[in-house]
Amino acid sequence: MVALYGNTLTRRQLEERCGQLSQFAGVRLMTLGDGVERGIRMLEFRNGAGLRFTVLVDRAMDIADCEYHGQAIGWHSPSGFRHPGLHEYEGEGGLAWMRSFSGLMVTCGLDHILFMYDAPADNYIYGPRKTVRQSIHGRAGTIPARLNGYGESWDGDRCILWAEGVVSQGTVFGEHLELHRRIEIDVGSFEIRLADRVVNRGFYRTPHMLCYHINLGYPVLDEGSRYIAPITDVAWAAHAENYHRQGVGYRTMPGPRTGFHEQVWQHEMRADSAGKVPVALVNEKLGIGFEVTTLKSQFPCQYQWQNMQAGQYAMGIEPSTNHVLGQGAARERNEMIWLEHGEERRYDTRFRVLTDQRAIAQAEARIRAIAVQPQDEYPQPSGIFPAIEGRS
Repeated sequence: MVALYGNTLTRRQLEERCGQLSQFAGVRLMTLGDGVERGIRMLEFRNGAGLRFTVLVDRAMDIADCEYHGQAIGWHSPSGFRHPGLHEYEGEGGLAWMRSFSGLMVTCGLDHILFMYDAPADNYIYGPRKTVRQSIHGRAGTIPARLNGYGESWDGDRCILWAEGVVSQGTVFGEHLELHRRIEIDVGSFEIRLADRVVNRGFYRTPHMLCYHINLGYPVLDEGSRYIAPITDVAWAAHAENYHRQGVGYRTMPGPRTGFHEQVWQHEMRADSAGKVPVALVNEKLGIGFEVTTLKSQFPCQYQWQNMQAGQYAMGIEPSTNHVLGQGAARERNEMIWLEHGEERRYDTRFRVLTDQRAIAQAEARIRAIAVQPQDEYPQPSGIFPAIEGRS
């Protein structure tokens, strides 16, 4: 059944009321036509109940815009949705990624995340290549996808909006990894389902790392917005030596600041009985929030990014395959994922818009039932990074 406009309708009843589903819901392919965005293919999803989001086919099928009844959820940075043909991966000492960093979700990977790193390249058996120079957060987020399909499908009286594509990251004498991505939402639902599969198509033993940079902006993010998560320990804070200097803790968000330096935390999260880890940012005054649910077995680590700088105002929820210590530490601790030919890793993530005070309260109750997060805005970082098991 499809829940729309206060009614619960069968497929027949819905089709009786419109010539095409696109009257109020659907997926539409379009191409952006101006400025740095010119030429980017984009899919627009409308759920029929006020939720709209867009998927950038030519930027790893990442989610760009997201809004509910005109209230923005996803973050837009000064860089805009830059066409990948304008991107310089190794520019600015590896920081040129920042000039393509915008949107609700940016994929980081597929063989590297976090800051710049020169990775040993002996696994690729090519003498002239001693190292692989990795820029911040890897290459995947600016690679165009091959669009396999999109549209609507019916399962009985349930209508699913969907899109699928493949992002290929490959080179000669190097990695050949593919990201197979499917995005779904039911008509009338407020939950976006993201199913990713990373496969080694090459015949070299290849490292794999993945992180989602999920970026929330105004008005979900505003003064007084709260970060809610089943935190059992604060493992690390980049600014711990000057913990109180900027007057911004991890739980309660301030308004925009001038001269703000980003703050990044790593939190140790507890999963529920099904292995799920829900994290949310909520604005109770406005009655809107956004919840991200991952599986602990797939993303054992979680970062929180605070960029309260005026003109760039954002907060990030970042599930990750690895600790914030970086690729070097992942190798030393034997926590790097290595994929042989044909091997793969799967990632199943849910994004949910919390549409009112009741939905916010229910989400907070679910999260608190898993673990009660520290009440102190500045919990002392423990420096403990639990071993990630099952890596080879």
